[in-house]
Amino acid sequence: MELHELKQELIKYGKLAGDKNMTPGISGNISARFEDKILITTSGSANGYLEEDELVLIDYDGNLVQGEKKPSSEKMLHVEYYKQRPDINYILHMHSPYLSTFAACNKALDEPLMPENIFYFGQIPLAEYGLPGSWDLVEKTSKYFKDYNVILMANHGMISAGTTAKDAYMNLELAESYAQVVLQSHILGGAKPLNEKEVQEILSLKN
Repeated sequence: MELHELKQELIKYGKLAGDKNMTPGISGNISARFEDKILITTSGSANGYLEEDELVLIDYDGNLVQGEKKPSSEKMLHVEYYKQRPDINYILHMHSPYLSTFAACNKALDEPLMPENIFYFGQIPLAEYGLPGSWDLVEKTSKYFKDYNVILMANHGMISAGTTAKDAYMNLELAESYAQVVLQSHILGGAKPLNEKEVQEILSLKN
């Protein structure tokens, strides 16, 4: 894919996330692999309203190599995910409302409640809080990169990764819907978890 096409793809999925209120205001950032570099949104940009000049190229040390604007302060979070996961080509870091609610409450989404979430995620773990943009945040969140494509970040938001832009976005959408269902289930007295046998039956569908 040419650089211009890749930028248009990120703009497309950023707008889709914005239209569905999963990336309010200037929160969050998105990126994609491009050859031996990373295309990432710039500091202060709004994912739902991106322009081409708000996507810049960095190297795997986080240095700006193409573009005029400053890359996202969360750039090393993206760099580390790509380093650990050769199968991942796109990353969405969002502050979607329902997932962020669980992050703010320091609650992982780890109960076996819905078959599709068990199948696709297993669970959605919670990384400890780290100052946004800090190496501390990278270290605490990167503990989960090898095993998970969706991770909650305490008092912050979430991060979703995928082989394709569609994969990363679908992970975000499914996880956000799951968080909404779990939250709303508390209104009715709490969800009833599936038992271990039922969980194993779902996991066996992967084979």
